Amino acid sequence: MKISKKLSILISAALITSTALVGCGTQATSSGNQTQESKVSNINISYVKSPLNVPSIVEKKKNLFEDEFSKDNIKVTFPEITEGSKMTEAVAAGSLDFCNAIGATSVILAAANGVDIKIIGMYSRAPKAFTIMSKDPNIKTIVDLKGKKIVGPKGTILHQLLLGALKNENMKIGDVQFINMGIPEGVSALMSGSADAALVAGAAVPQAVSKGARIITTGEGILDATIVIAASGKFIDKHPDIVKRYMSVHDKSLKFMKDNPEETYKLAAEETKLTVEQVKEMYNWYNFDPKITDKDIRELEKTQDFLKENGMLKKTIDIKGLIK
Repeated sequence: MKISKKLSILISAALITSTALVGCGTQATSSGNQTQESKVSNINISYVKSPLNVPSIVEKKKNLFEDEFSKDNIKVTFPEITEGSKMTEAVAAGSLDFCNAIGATSVILAAANGVDIKIIGMYSRAPKAFTIMSKDPNIKTIVDLKGKKIVGPKGTILHQLLLGALKNENMKIGDVQFINMGIPEGVSALMSGSADAALVAGAAVPQAVSKGARIITTGEGILDATIVIAASGKFIDKHPDIVKRYMSVHDKSLKFMKDNPEETYKLAAEETKLTVEQVKEMYNWYNFDPKITDKDIRELEKTQDFLKENGMLKKTIDIKGLIK
């Protein structure tokens, strides 16, 4: 009977301790922003400054993410991953939490291939920032590109622009010699004369113009050139509070841009090696509103159609289901 009483006391003590521990597990930290259960020690946010990703530049240069998350002792790192496919690979591997500016093509391709990734906001729409350029005085229109050598990155917004521009003239990709090449290499090929035309975007456009190239067409009337903000689906489910705060910081960067235009131009010029005048000209090409509209969803669906029609995507996904 004495043993039974001791056991009863021990069990009661264990239950009290267990209850106390459970309480600690859900207790908010001193800042009140996250629980011990959902505690995050590090956030990885991709940093891409080109073509002219002004919100990202402001966020990094003004330490906006650090200011927000340091209160919870969360370290923020900014891996410079400039290729969309590399970003989605990093998300799949668990080494990247947020893609702060990624082409919709990359997100759709990754999601269709099983990567747990979601779109949490729009980053930009900038059809005028994406161009087809030539140095040849005989090439004045898209029709003049028939049989010509065109260089640019495959499976991207620029590739989609080329196909859309050809389609508008009742032409197909087979009517030109398209060679997969990065933007810097493409501009070099154009300047050296080893390519007749190049797919060029962002800061490389005014730089190419200064070297004698001309814009044959931009994305206006062809596509919206949709860049999105994406995140790991697993991270979103596990840390919705962090995602909400992330978007709040992004909104702060947009407010800073609106309230401090001259400083914003200067920061962007320093980071992209453009002149302030060039930044001002290009800045007007961009719509940085993060809200996802019905038109944005239609553009995403058009992008998926482009990928499927050109053999880059075998199965389609529910675009609305891709948005969190």
